[in-house]
Amino acid sequence: METNFESRLQLRLRDAKPPRPETPLPIIIIGAGGIVRDAHLPAYQKSGFPVAALVDADAAKAAALAQKFSVPFPTSSLAEAIAKAPKNRVFDLAVPAGAILDVLPELPDGAAVLIQKPMGNTLDEAERILALCRKKGLTAAVNFQLRYAPAMLAAKRITDAGLLGDLHDMEVVVSVHMPWDLWTFLATAPRLEILYHSIHYIDLARSWFGNPDRVMAKTVRNPLTAKLAATKSIITLDYGEWKRVYIATNHGHRYADSQQSYVQWEGTEGALHAVMGVNLDYPKGRPDTLRIARREAGWRELLVGGNWFPDAFIGSMGSLQAYVTGEANVLPTSVEDALDTMRTVEAAYLSNEPGEVPLKRT
Repeated sequence: METNFESRLQLRLRDAKPPRPETPLPIIIIGAGGIVRDAHLPAYQKSGFPVAALVDADAAKAAALAQKFSVPFPTSSLAEAIAKAPKNRVFDLAVPAGAILDVLPELPDGAAVLIQKPMGNTLDEAERILALCRKKGLTAAVNFQLRYAPAMLAAKRITDAGLLGDLHDMEVVVSVHMPWDLWTFLATAPRLEILYHSIHYIDLARSWFGNPDRVMAKTVRNPLTAKLAATKSIITLDYGEWKRVYIATNHGHRYADSQQSYVQWEGTEGALHAVMGVNLDYPKGRPDTLRIARREAGWRELLVGGNWFPDAFIGSMGSLQAYVTGEANVLPTSVEDALDTMRTVEAAYLSNEPGEVPLKRT
């Protein structure tokens, strides 16, 4: 029996590879910010995805980043990039959420585009983005890349194979110091933690369990970052009386020896524990790890090469390209699916509003 479990486990680990097309399509990246520098371009370089052009309103910024990653054509003009790039290009839209609706109309009708998360600043914006994508006939996905982190791909294969038994518990705990000042546009954002960070974990939970029946959440501010919106949250996703799914985040925990960043799943026959190292020393990060424990046995580490940053970005772009080329018949993070993640985010913010049952006092 033990040998059979081991062989099934190793098979799932071997199968845990990100989707990608046999022949990658050229990419036009729109935006030359930190996430493109730290994740998009390193991922595409590592995976052999050709980047045909890099577009940013700041021409010097685009040129400097293009030189670093050997991108042949940096420009401040999207129209110029479209004219010079191959016709079978895929767009990678990496701009702040509030700029998505400004850029999408400039893309050619029928184009394929990967849109940086979140899908707008509000549910209303997300619905308008979806409507615009449909109007223009875009093949559009949202870059919810945590699903494609190597540890998460392996964990999903293992749980889908029933190696943990009946899955009944998923918890996400992030207690770290996040340098929010790296993103200057967040300084005035009315929504921060859930919309820009816990949205990853909400989407991850949906990839395991689908849409929750309801959402209960509280998000609060930190006096050490008093000028920012809320940076700490507790979110419970309700999947009925037999499953516990929750997300607990604190981005102001400066005490390195007690910082945590993990996802843990429990089933009737075992458990998995995945460390998301990038949060522990952002943006440099520490290695991701994945451990497994069987019931009444200890933990042991599994070999999963790569980290959330940058490797997960191979899967999100690869998934879109494989769908465009016809090598995959499902687009997991399509704008239609992403709208449900945005609905869940909106439900969390609505739950945070006053109106809950107050504590009864005598």
